[in-house]
Amino acid sequence: MLLQPVILSGGSGTRLWPLSREKHPKQLLALVGEDTMLQATAGRMRQFGGDLPVAPDMIVVCNEEYRFITAEQLRAVGFANSTLLLEPAGRNTAPALTLAALSATDHQQDAVLLVMPADHVIANTEGFHQAIQHGLPQALDGAMVTFGVVPDRPETGYGYIHVGETLSGSPVRALQAFVEKPALETAQQYLAGGAHLWNSGIFMMRASTWLAAIGHFNPAMLAACQQSLQQAKVDCDFVRVDKTAFLACPSDSIDYAVMEKLPKAPELGISGCVVPFDAGWSDVGAWDAVWQVSDKDGDGNAVQGDVMMEDSRNCLVVSDSRLVACLGLEDVIVVETPDAVLVTTKRNTQDIKRIVSRLREGNYAQAENHRKVYRPWGHYDSVDSGEHFQVKRIVVKPGAQLSMQMHRYRAEHWIVVKGTAIVTRGEQLLTLRANQSVYIPLGVKHRLENRGETDLELIEVQSGSYLGEDDIVRFDDIYGRVAHEHELTRDLTHAKTAAAS
Repeated sequence: MLLQPVILSGGSGTRLWPLSREKHPKQLLALVGEDTMLQATAGRMRQFGGDLPVAPDMIVVCNEEYRFITAEQLRAVGFANSTLLLEPAGRNTAPALTLAALSATDHQQDAVLLVMPADHVIANTEGFHQAIQHGLPQALDGAMVTFGVVPDRPETGYGYIHVGETLSGSPVRALQAFVEKPALETAQQYLAGGAHLWNSGIFMMRASTWLAAIGHFNPAMLAACQQSLQQAKVDCDFVRVDKTAFLACPSDSIDYAVMEKLPKAPELGISGCVVPFDAGWSDVGAWDAVWQVSDKDGDGNAVQGDVMMEDSRNCLVVSDSRLVACLGLEDVIVVETPDAVLVTTKRNTQDIKRIVSRLREGNYAQAENHRKVYRPWGHYDSVDSGEHFQVKRIVVKPGAQLSMQMHRYRAEHWIVVKGTAIVTRGEQLLTLRANQSVYIPLGVKHRLENRGETDLELIEVQSGSYLGEDDIVRFDDIYGRVAHEHELTRDLTHAKTAAAS
């Protein structure tokens, strides 16, 4: 039997805007250290020396919108063979774990699942490993194990776990109840009483234990997940679960769907228990939490990027693309990106989602994507735009290629600045090097390839009556996007027909 890491990577992190966007959520950001939060989570179990060997590859459940950058980030830290289960829409953590448990039982007779959100920070990896080791005997014996963080302050932004007596021979505690985010006075009582821990959202159990529990408490969820996985399609490195079956799945969290019901369902024969741990955990749910876990100077300032601080205290300042100078500030958050800047106080960081809601209502591009957008072949950066024109800097990775495509409403002019481009334009096959260019007329099939060993960089100038990313007709694509886009077009057509009727 193996200890199988499962990473739940479906959150959006709206309170970390403008670094976090709908299609570039917080787990894909390097908020603390050089690795992104996803990469740090994946690497957290590398040196585990407990009683159960760790499976060499992850099971990762993520949204299909950011599947390529998720796969690329995992590949960059040595997890190229991870199983990526793609959700067509968010259904909360319980269905995500059910998909992972079903996938794990496909590969082995059973496994102990270690379920970790992709967007948490744990500073003390050794302390986390010790907590896992304490909980393993309970998980192997068929219990549901959750991990409770020993609180060091009366935090009102976290849920809590009410724990009972210590189980014999270990620090593991009995599970009494899950408690919602409390008011300040209640949180102070929890801190003083010692019987409440922060809910970390980390769980451990056998795959078979979870499937038995979800089948008991929510058989409709289990059936929908089984059907969606049975009808799944393998798409490059991904397992794309069936959309129709999964959209019929009820939405619920692990806590609500199973964990908080265990103490009230002795007939199930599955117990719940809690492992207390103190390992520098944070869910980094808002910018004030980022400040708390970041290294600070003598004035309490945490800075990232090109930042100059003068007569300022207890601030977090993040610069992504230019110099940010701060003078005479205290308890302030400043986050700069190429297309948006946030300025707020630490006490207001929980309300940033209100800004994101207004951006979505106003159809601002900054709600969904960064100026730099990642694709399976590389990325592009929208440098400038105006009426009927747009300028992009495009970087194509070695060995990568864009789809064979055409545009109905725009023409393109490509200027190579680095590397060698192989360009298909209609019936022509062209080779372009630095300082050479090519014109792609409207309606002409074309493809861009990088057959070299270094990045290909070029400037693309688009001109036309419409410049949206949906003006792409794909004919052939090595990343499997043609068939998927046909499905999206069909769904959109059906939706428009239904709306018209």
